[in-house]
Amino acid sequence: MNKKVVLAYSGGLDTSYCVKYLTEEKGLEVYAITVNTGGFSEVQLKGIEQRAKEMGVTSFIVRDVIKDYYDQCIKYLIFGNVLKNNTYPLSVSAERVFQAIAVAEYAKEIGAGYIAHGSTGAGNDQVRFDMVFNIVMPEAEIITPIRDNKLSREEEIEYLKKHGVEIDAQKAAYSINQGIWGTSVGGKETLTSRHSLPESAYPTPLKDAIEPIEINIEFEQGEPVALNGKKYAHPTEVISALNALAGQYAIGRDIHVGDTIIGIKGRVGFEAAAPLILIKAHHLLEKHTLTKQQLFWKDQLSNVYGSNLHEGLFYEPLMRDLEAFLSNTQAHVSGKVFIRLKPYHFELIGIESSYDLMSSKFGSYGEMNNAWTGDDVKGFAKIFSNQIMIWKKVKESN
Repeated sequence: MNKKVVLAYSGGLDTSYCVKYLTEEKGLEVYAITVNTGGFSEVQLKGIEQRAKEMGVTSFIVRDVIKDYYDQCIKYLIFGNVLKNNTYPLSVSAERVFQAIAVAEYAKEIGAGYIAHGSTGAGNDQVRFDMVFNIVMPEAEIITPIRDNKLSREEEIEYLKKHGVEIDAQKAAYSINQGIWGTSVGGKETLTSRHSLPESAYPTPLKDAIEPIEINIEFEQGEPVALNGKKYAHPTEVISALNALAGQYAIGRDIHVGDTIIGIKGRVGFEAAAPLILIKAHHLLEKHTLTKQQLFWKDQLSNVYGSNLHEGLFYEPLMRDLEAFLSNTQAHVSGKVFIRLKPYHFELIGIESSYDLMSSKFGSYGEMNNAWTGDDVKGFAKIFSNQIMIWKKVKESN
């Protein structure tokens, strides 16, 4: 009998429960894998490894997918200015897919008979993990201890205590998922429609007595390449540097309300300083460098891309078509965007770009035009209004 089970392991309450349950109740050999999407430091990863081994896993590995995550996903979220319900930068939605891919590929490598994850039965993650596992390794049986046993967090804590594992109940009160594209925070407040998260729930506190500053981000064909004049080797380094800088201002906090894949409404808190600043800065640059039709159709198709990704449909062939479209729109999206950071919020100041379509060579809005005459406008307005004028006359004659 194949007793190998690969567990998507984060070291938190849910996956800690899974380790004990799979070893004690199922008698399986747990091969734990932590997939780093930018949410863990080296010190944190060492701590997760130590905890996993103390809990009795057979093996533990870390897979770093940060650059793949950006190259295959995040850059398209930037190109598309994707914010779910105009609020949420798909922080967890996007990274779960890449975590699931890495877990399934590892399971294939070692020939595991089972794959496990710590999702509950009430959220989106269970569907995202299961879908990817079914696509990448359909021969493996999926085990979901918390979903299968319908456990509350209190029951998980009690079970672990019985097996000699102490859990800080205060820390366990909030479920926190950190990644390079933002951090989600869930707790008792987000289970209601009324309450917001307390300041203490957010991992990055506001720095004391911090003063407003002006920064600039440089984009080349839609991708962030420099922060405050400093060029970076890869856009992920720009994102990390911006997160470190803007995070001190407690920027990017909000609560997303949305429709889950399983048909219920849900709320989740998040902090995403760099993602929100980059998306808004990139969008401002696009407003200056793209045509009206490009902006319109990008809005429509970006929404489709974000919705599909949110629902775990990364492998849907349409996604590659949408990525090709989004990439093609970015040829002229190059330049600098200037932003002012303040405690809890930011302000977009303006842009500089050689592709700026708001050029004084062709006229100044509300002031002067250089490309047409007053008579040109009279003729244009007459033709442009012609169909509506005909409709009005027909209506009046009936």
